[in-house]
Amino acid sequence: MPLYLWGDDDGSRYHDSYFDFYPGVWRHGDWIEITERETAIIYGRSDSTISRGGIRMGTSEIYRAVLADPSIADALVVDIAKDGTEGWMPLFVVLAEGAELTDELKETVAREIRERCSPRHVPNEMIEIKTIPRTLSGKVLEVPVKRILTGTPVEKAASKDSLADPTSLDFFVEYAKTLNEA
Repeated sequence: MPLYLWGDDDGSRYHDSYFDFYPGVWRHGDWIEITERETAIIYGRSDSTISRGGIRMGTSEIYRAVLADPSIADALVVDIAKDGTEGWMPLFVVLAEGAELTDELKETVAREIRERCSPRHVPNEMIEIKTIPRTLSGKVLEVPVKRILTGTPVEKAASKDSLADPTSLDFFVEYAKTLNEA
């Protein structure tokens, strides 16, 4: 368990990250199962699991299917709850040099996700972007992007000091404005 976060002098980011969900209880964010043999199976990040139609899928499985296509250099997927629907699942992609986001490429990616993952995890939309926001250590910022797209101010969603490219969230901030106008 970490003791503090770098640059979080008042401890508010630390508290919000680990103690906000269950007050007074540390929540680390991984799904684990304790087996009958008292061993642990770690399934991955709880905040990067997408559940659609009762089928849970880790984003890493979706990325594996998406990045199998050489036209796609990088990707980020989030699932945003919308009342009365199964949600909205956009897939943001960075294309390889010379590639174009054509209907054919979209269909190819959808087919890969359908076959390798599940038909329910085919994204509602594919959107081309210039860069995927990542931490200095390379972790994709799915949760901060989801928060930004649902109206959280960028300064509350992520610390720009922790980003490999501090401008990488700018697209999502602008895109969120168009979502709120719709």
